[in-house]
Amino acid sequence: MRPRWPRRVFAHVLSVQLLITTGVTALAAGLFLAPLGDQLDDQAMRRALAIAQATAAQPGIAHDVLAGRPDPDGPVQAAAERIRLATGASYVVVVDTRGIRYSHTTPAQIGRHVSTDPGPALAGREWTGIEDGTLGRSARGKVPLRDGEGAVVGAVSVGIAYDSVRGVLLHALPDVLMYAGAALAAGALASFAVSWRLRRRTHGIELSEISALLEEREAMLHGIREGVVALDRRGHVRLVNDAARRLLGLGPDAVGRPLEALLPAGRLTDVLTGRAAGADLLTVWGGRVLVANRMDTADGGTVATLRDRTELEQLGRELDGTRGLTEALRAQDHEHANRMHTIVGLLELGLYEEAVDFVAEVTGAHRATAEQVTERVHEPLVSALLVGKSAVAAERGAALRVSERTCLPDRVVDPRDLVTVLGNLVDNALDAACAHSRRAASTEPWVEVELRAVDSTVVLRVSDNGPGVPADARELVFADGWSTKEPAGHRPRGLGLPLVRRLAERYGGAARVGERDGGGAVFTVELPEALRLLEGVNR
Repeated sequence: MRPRWPRRVFAHVLSVQLLITTGVTALAAGLFLAPLGDQLDDQAMRRALAIAQATAAQPGIAHDVLAGRPDPDGPVQAAAERIRLATGASYVVVVDTRGIRYSHTTPAQIGRHVSTDPGPALAGREWTGIEDGTLGRSARGKVPLRDGEGAVVGAVSVGIAYDSVRGVLLHALPDVLMYAGAALAAGALASFAVSWRLRRRTHGIELSEISALLEEREAMLHGIREGVVALDRRGHVRLVNDAARRLLGLGPDAVGRPLEALLPAGRLTDVLTGRAAGADLLTVWGGRVLVANRMDTADGGTVATLRDRTELEQLGRELDGTRGLTEALRAQDHEHANRMHTIVGLLELGLYEEAVDFVAEVTGAHRATAEQVTERVHEPLVSALLVGKSAVAAERGAALRVSERTCLPDRVVDPRDLVTVLGNLVDNALDAACAHSRRAASTEPWVEVELRAVDSTVVLRVSDNGPGVPADARELVFADGWSTKEPAGHRPRGLGLPLVRRLAERYGGAARVGERDGGGAVFTVELPEALRLLEGVNR
């Protein structure tokens, strides 16, 4: 018959507590006996040292060692045996400076070299310890033997049999066990009291029911699409669901480790640890836009939820792009109507040659703009973006120029990433240049784009003649949620540049901002491995 473990929680806890109480009592008794043994050893060594000191102080022993030879019937052996019998020591050994015995419990050992090192005593120092010798294990004390002038002429070693020390320890054992039994009884009564209280609090629930509740909790926790991260009061991760692992890129060993060891310092870590307070806080992590909320728990920990807002943010950007395109089409429609009215007026006035020249000039200017872009940018999505942004810039009274150094081949690995980076930088540059032009009533605002390919790396540079970025804010512009513009109606600001930096870092590159000669800002982004190498070209 196999013993059955209690099913009720209180009975289970009671059994565990009784086992723990028994183990703790046994451990406490052992911890008490361990230093007791050390104390008894110390007492035995001190006793041996005192006997050795008394022996070395006996008049005549030092003289007999210097004057005589090792002899079982000599005066040194007689004096040592007299002291041994009077004190109950295991042995009293006198040696000369060479370590040759002049006395020993076994007379046959006289004249031989000692089995243990007499060096400390011969060097003039007293020594105590536990050693194994010819008579077995013993607590020993060794002192130097000096003549009348204080010179060391030998050493005295006294040993106390270790069996006598063990006997004292065994004699104290019954009392220790009696106190341990009393402590065990008190612990058992306390365990009964705690278990009875637990029974009332848990309503007699069974362990299987607790397991079912835990399984339901785990199923619910890992079935939702929102990420959940729970931290204890020390900031260590104590729970993380599948969605949070996916969103944050955490491994299976995340539980139990400090959050700072799993995620680098930044806004996301500040939000999860509570250093950044608020509701629905936005942060960018790994190319994803996350909405985080945090709540404290009663035990001093926290629970944070993470929602993936990347798709919604992309839709918002597409909406912005659609609105910009609509505005550009409306402007082109308005401009087209003015041109048609001009052509009609020229025809009614009979100025046919002027009408032909006007039509050729208008169509040629539009064709020139598109051809300039496509000649330098061979990636269709990127060139289309630049043409569209040119129309938007023209509607806003700005100029979008493509640098003469621009040369982008049609070998981009993922054009969508490049469109995301370029679109964000151009939009920000247009906003800055146009706003600065309105405030300062300066010359026409402009934005210049430069795209270059260096082996498999794309180097992208966007400059403008706006106010520029102050030196103390050149890192803040890449922080999540940081922006100098008013928030849009359908989505918050301060996510474009952090997303640009995350994309650059994902490629192994970097994004930085500097100052343009003559005023304005220059944003530079490097995207290594963004281009496919030509066949036959080694990396």
